[in-house]
Amino acid sequence: MRGLVQFRTGIDTSGVDTPMERILAWAVAMNPLITDGERTRLLANGQSRAAAGDFDPLPVVKLFTPDAHATWLLAALDPVDGDTAWGLCDVGIGMPELGTVRLSDLASIIGPLDRSILRDRYFQPTRTLSAYARLARLNGSILD
Repeated sequence: MRGLVQFRTGIDTSGVDTPMERILAWAVAMNPLITDGERTRLLANGQSRAAAGDFDPLPVVKLFTPDAHATWLLAALDPVDGDTAWGLCDVGIGMPELGTVRLSDLASIIGPLDRSILRDRYFQPTRTLSAYARLARLNGSILD
């Protein structure tokens, strides 16, 4: 029986069973979670966050699972490793929290209906990350 989430081990398609799985692996490799512009803004926020302890930016990107009710509002990216993102993480169990997550880990997640994490291309932040966190804790999930 399948669990709620699986992890993709890479983009090598030689070991997958079906042509559809090969296409899905290729699509994930060709569709990064963040754009170059978002990466630049996340890295700049990461530098600002490292310099100031009370940093409270607007989120830059919203990622979500279309089939598992998980959402991430990312606001900064570690300028040292370029992979560790900081933001509001809601894995769909009613306890959203500020924290870190690796983009490489997110890129490997597959939901229960074999869907990868997607970037909300239309997300426009309307409040700071701490305001989103406060509302998410009251609601049990990220709003917007």
